[in-house]
Amino acid sequence: MTEERMPAAGVPAGRGQSAPAQVAPLADEPVDAPVVDSEVVYEGRVWDVRSDTVAYGDGRIVRQYVDHPGAAAVVAVDDEGRVLLIQQYRHPIRHRDWEIPAGLLDKPGESPLETARRELAEEADLVASSWEPLVSIFTTPGGNDEIVHLFLARGLSAAGEVHAREDEEADIRLEWVSLDDAIDGIFAGRLRNGILTTGVFAAAERLRSTEATPAG
Repeated sequence: MTEERMPAAGVPAGRGQSAPAQVAPLADEPVDAPVVDSEVVYEGRVWDVRSDTVAYGDGRIVRQYVDHPGAAAVVAVDDEGRVLLIQQYRHPIRHRDWEIPAGLLDKPGESPLETARRELAEEADLVASSWEPLVSIFTTPGGNDEIVHLFLARGLSAAGEVHAREDEEADIRLEWVSLDDAIDGIFAGRLRNGILTTGVFAAAERLRSTEATPAG
């Protein structure tokens, strides 16, 4: 039996052959499923729980979820290649987990980048001269509609004022950790915060690819 070969990439297909189909990269797909009923079943201090009845396929489904305003988070990396981690109490998980500075998009008219700048100042008393978008993620697609926008902040310096902190932030702890040590902590299961994990890996890859690209 003769082996049939496909045309090499960039080489026109021969007579009787069709060019290989172009495959689009995978991407999340927006779906505008009709919401036939929606109500707030619990109104919370920070966010609400909503129940939607959705026409989907040949029937209807009812789903409850946390109605979330979204958030912005900051991977702050200093001149020594260390990332800023903060530790604070999180009641749902009964842990003081390690995180990166982050906050809700709860101020009208404030962009995610503006929120990121504000949270870095409020939680770490820092400002940055360089800001780059990293990634945006859905944190829990089956349970809430939260989207978090992550930014890489560099050129760090002390903010002009020290911010007062209360509640979970009253005893916040800050640590500067090398990106390699943070990655080791993630793989070892010592650091389990999802936004921290995404931010550390995204920043490490961004910095690696930047360093690998020749200047000019």
